[in-house]
Amino acid sequence: MSSQQAPRRKPFTGKHMTVILVAGFGVVFAVNFLMASLATSTFGGVVVENSYVASQHFNKWLDEAAKEKALGWKVDVERRSDGRLTAALAGVPAYPTVKAIARHPLGRKPDIALTFQKEASGAYVSDKPLPEGRWILRFDIEAGGKIWRGEDQVEGQEVMGQPVP
Repeated sequence: MSSQQAPRRKPFTGKHMTVILVAGFGVVFAVNFLMASLATSTFGGVVVENSYVASQHFNKWLDEAAKEKALGWKVDVERRSDGRLTAALAGVPAYPTVKAIARHPLGRKPDIALTFQKEASGAYVSDKPLPEGRWILRFDIEAGGKIWRGEDQVEGQEVMGQPVP
């Protein structure tokens, strides 16, 4: 036999197992905390106040949407250089009342109520400018005794349909 012996390995103890468990669960907790904080920072709030009550109105909302779609009305929105919005209406009878609620998609900014008035050019222009950013406009257009509701999006970095460099 040789005088040199193989080096002895240290035994696996409870301290080693404790370190492995704490490190493993630490990684899991850190990832969960990161994901939860990212999720809550990007979701602005409640979609509906009471989901049960909303479910009771769902079929009525579907019927109203079908009637509105059958009207064939359309709206196209663009941002002007002064921040006001222009709404081009298609298929809408004469002398409509055009209103909209501008909602931030993530709920970070308060809703803004807009009323549109007809200009000499024939376009409908909002009564006030809309702040920069991405917005969802929920329109209520009333004309000829009928009501149409629809949505359109406005991006903050464009003026009259052209991106701003």
